[in-house]
Formats: sequence, C-alpha cells, structure tokens
Amino acid sequence: MCAHLRPPRPRPAAPLPGPGLHRRLIALDLRVFEYAARRHWPGGDRVLPRLSHSANHGVLWFAVAGALAAGGSPRARRAAVRGVASLALASATINTLGKRSVRRPRPTLDPVPLVRRLRRQPITTSFPSGHSASAAAFTTGVTLESHALGALVAPLAFSVAASRVYTGAHFPGDVLAGAALGAGAAFALRGLVPTRDQLPSPGRPLVDDVPALPGGAGLVMVVNTGAGSPDRVHALRGLLPQAEIVETSGSGLPAALESAATRARALGVCGGDGTVNTAAGVALRRGLPLAVLPGGTLNHFAYDLGIEEPGDLSRAVEAGDAVAVDVGRFTSSAGSGIFLNTFSLGVYPKLVKERERWSGRIGGRLAEVVASAYVLRHDHPLKAELDGTRRPLWLVFAGNCTYRRMGLTAARRADLADGLLDVRVVHGGRLPGVRLLAAALAGPLSRSPFHASVRRKLLRLDRIAPGTPLAFDGEVRPCGPELTVDKQHEALRVYRPLTLP
Repeated sequence: MCAHLRPPRPRPAAPLPGPGLHRRLIALDLRVFEYAARRHWPGGDRVLPRLSHSANHGVLWFAVAGALAAGGSPRARRAAVRGVASLALASATINTLGKRSVRRPRPTLDPVPLVRRLRRQPITTSFPSGHSASAAAFTTGVTLESHALGALVAPLAFSVAASRVYTGAHFPGDVLAGAALGAGAAFALRGLVPTRDQLPSPGRPLVDDVPALPGGAGLVMVVNTGAGSPDRVHALRGLLPQAEIVETSGSGLPAALESAATRARALGVCGGDGTVNTAAGVALRRGLPLAVLPGGTLNHFAYDLGIEEPGDLSRAVEAGDAVAVDVGRFTSSAGSGIFLNTFSLGVYPKLVKERERWSGRIGGRLAEVVASAYVLRHDHPLKAELDGTRRPLWLVFAGNCTYRRMGLTAARRADLADGLLDVRVVHGGRLPGVRLLAAALAGPLSRSPFHASVRRKLLRLDRIAPGTPLAFDGEVRPCGPELTVDKQHEALRVYRPLTLP
C-alpha cells in the first residue's frame, strides 16, 4: 500500500489524572501546611488569630463595607454594595454545595503552636475555606467597581486567607479553592448586574465648540445649598480654584442662574434633577455650555453623563470635553417647559410621592404596593384622546431618549442624542386595578404586558381631563386640555469626561 494511502496511526491518549496525582497533591498540601506551621511571622501570633476571628460570619467585611458607604462617594457606595452582594453569593455557594461535596477533615493541629490556634475550633468540613471565599468575593466585587479601593482592601483579604492556614483551620488547598470560588462568585454577579465600565458610554456626539477652562476660569457654578452637598462643593473649589461659585437656594435659584449666565463662559450647576432642569433652560436661552455636578437626591442626568464626582467634572471642564444632548419639550395651554430625563402625565406623580413617603419605613418594593393601593382608593384613570382615540389611561410616560436595561440593573440611557422619545403607556381598561399594581411593581421603564411601549419623535394628547397633573424631572404642575411633547435634537452642550475612571 502506498504511504499516502495508509491510515494515520492514532496518537496515544494523554493519561488522565488518577489516584496517584490526587495523592501527590494531598501530600504537597500537607507539606506546605507543615512548613507554614513551622514558620514564625513577626506579629503574626498576635494579629492573625484575631483577624481570622473578626471575619467570622462576614463581620469584618460588613464593617469595611459600612466604612466605604459612609464616605459619601457614589463609586464607594457601589463598591460596598457589590462587595457585600458578592460575599453573599459566595457564602451561599460554599454552604450549599462546597462543604457538602467534599467532606475533607480539618488539619491535625499538632504542628501548630498553641498560641496561634483559634479559641473555638470550627466543626464544619475543611474544603473549601469559607473565610477565604468571603474575603476574595468581597475584594473582587469592590475591585470590579473601583481598582483603587480594591487595592486598599486586597492586603486585608490576603491576611484573612493566610490566617486560616497560620491558625491551623485549613490546608492551603482549601484556601486557594475558597478564594477561586469567591472570585468566581463576584464575576458571576457581574454577569447579572454589570459594573459601570461595562455599561455603554452615553453622551454623543462629541462637540468641539465648547471652551476649555483651565483651573475653571470662566465657569460660574451655582450651587443649590438646599440639596445639601457641601463636601462636593469644597472638593470642586480645590480642583477648579478659578471658578466662581455662587451659593443660593429655594426661590433665589432662577435669579442666581440668570445673573451667573451674564458673566460666564460656561454655566455650572450643583443640585438635583430639578435644579439641573432650571439651569438647562437658562443655558439654552443664553447659548452657554452646561457643567453639571450631582448634588441632590436624584441625579439621573449627571450619572447618565458619567459624572459622579467633582474630579469627573473638573477633567472635562479643563479639557473642554463635551457632548451635544437632546432636550425634551412639552407644551400645553397651561404652560410649557423642558425635561432632560422624564416626563409623565397622570397618577405617576402621586405614585412617586406615596412611594417616597413609605419607602423609608417598609422598603422600596412594598412601598410600591402601598402607593398603588393609595392611588386606587383616591384616584381613577384619566380620560384623554391619544392617537385619535379617547381612552382611560393610568399614566403616559416619556423618556428623553431610549432607556435600556443591562442584566438586573435599573434602566439607563446609552445615547443622550438619539432624537427619540421613549413612550410608555399604562391603559386603564379591563381590570384597571390589576394593571396599575402590576405596572407600578414593574416600574415605568420596564417592558411588561401592562405597558404599551413605542419610540417616536412627537406625542400629542387632546381632551385631557381638568386637573390632571404632569411631572417633569421631579417637578409637578397642572396640565391643560391639550398637550404636545417633542424633542430639541442636540440642542444643549454639556461637559463630560471622555473616559470614565
């Protein structure tokens, strides 16, 4: 037979890991454990057992999370929440699967000096290390939100993991397996709830007709002191020392903004969404770029821009980095206005008011139910003509640009200049109470059978019932019998950093 016609000889299969490899790994694990038991780390006998004890039931990590959240930084709060959530997922995995799948006994304590041993020895199986899983999960979760904070927490996590071997509670292999499971839990959670760097960068298109203001020269920042953000304002003074900062509140805000606009190259504002809405109206009329520093209870517009901290804003202002964004606009016989985030008509303002009144006492989801029940007792669907048909409506909701979800995160905008209104309607037809309750639980920006959803550039309603309230960016006013909602495409220039830290 010709050589080229001969069938190829099968290659021998690679040997599968067998009992011999398993025994060698166990022997190596034991040798490393005994080596660690013979070593003396300066200060380790006094510090590591206490550190190991402090991490029981995640107490140490809850304390670290509390310290991070107390700092007031949105990034730090996100890191704390993600760290605790990752820890919870890792603990649940370890306790339900890990400890039951491999029933490995704890190490013999003979090589471990008495001074190092824990006062209360654990009675569960050794594989994997729950302390190491919690430490790795918390630290990985924090790092995924903030590399700087993760670098601060990592030495503490390493020390907790090392303490489990140093005190004789675990073999080194148990610690490594626990750390791997903990880190995996944090990444699995990120698949469900994306981190900030995974979210699409909003704010397009970039514009080059906005001035760069080194040191903040030419920026007049109006601060709504009623919003309560003195720490951010103090930080901004240090970052932009040449910026003029004007503090005001309440009824003096519109006049302060108008006065600031007469002498500014760029108008700045620090406050919540309602304050930013007022400033945007002034900036539009004066043809000025807007600089937004979040400083209120709700800061959706600033956060969608990617501005959370004074440092985010200062980088953009000094570099002259800005984007053109859409502005929503409504007109009725009772008045007109603009909105940067959302507009709604009907019972939504009352739902929000009642939900906020109860959420601090009973929690957000249950507060939604209570608010819906209140509205059902005191209100009924409004009557209006939509698309030529008169029908009962619980609410009409329009977002300035399209809102989308990623995973389990709240809906947000990936493009602030798409030229569209994101319209959601809850009809008050059959079973109106069920419709309202289900829509309130799902949220106005959800996609559910109880929301009619459409994207359009113009929305018009006629024959609206007298006294119907409308809400925009947190403000509420009465609506006239006719209403038109449309867009001003790329009408406003707003500073934002090109890259997010």
